[in-house]
Amino acid sequence: MYLVHETCTLYGCQVTPAERLSKATVAERALRLADEEGLDAITIRRLAKELGVTPMALYWHFKNKDELLQGVVDHVLSGLRADRGTGDPWQVQLRAIVQTAINVMRAHPALPDLLHSTDKTRSDSFARATNDTLALLTEGGFGVEEAYWIAMYLLNGAMGLAAGQPDCPATVPREQAPEWRRQKRAMLECLPADQFPMMIEFAKTYQQPPDLEHYYAFGLDLLMSAVETMAARHR
Repeated sequence: MYLVHETCTLYGCQVTPAERLSKATVAERALRLADEEGLDAITIRRLAKELGVTPMALYWHFKNKDELLQGVVDHVLSGLRADRGTGDPWQVQLRAIVQTAINVMRAHPALPDLLHSTDKTRSDSFARATNDTLALLTEGGFGVEEAYWIAMYLLNGAMGLAAGQPDCPATVPREQAPEWRRQKRAMLECLPADQFPMMIEFAKTYQQPPDLEHYYAFGLDLLMSAVETMAARHR
């Protein structure tokens, strides 16, 4: 594997008083709050309370909420990096980048909203990840402008996979998931059979929880096959 995602401070880790006000620790706690309660839960006052400090202490790192959200994006994307010394084909390295991006999206459900609500081009981590991706795509025969289009397509594809994950929404408690699936299936099966035969057939898929690993592997193959097909045309 050529990429790793190493964003880890507060998730399951102990934070010492000396570490409490580090920029990374503040960003990680904000990310955790966003994942659990949504972006609206992130305020300087709420975050200060979570960290056990005064709001003024956080302004040393972030002047306002917009700057804080920008810092969170930069922090979480800092775990995306390509190993350019592997010697493997560009397709293999690109797949690793996309796989890691998908993993990050799965781990942090707030990240797509964060990326949409901030100017990600101001993030050094985003710039580095994009630069690595452009290098691989130009190696594959694409022009730099086309490579950038593809990089954004892949990023949005990773976000779309996470946002469109099948099964019940994250807001539904795990113990209520079977009932949610039952109701979803019943609703689809009530459609007129002469008009929506395939939707009724699809309703059967709600009998069991979806195979999420297959879903994400299928999605990754779909994204990469488009890029590889286009690259073959450039040869």
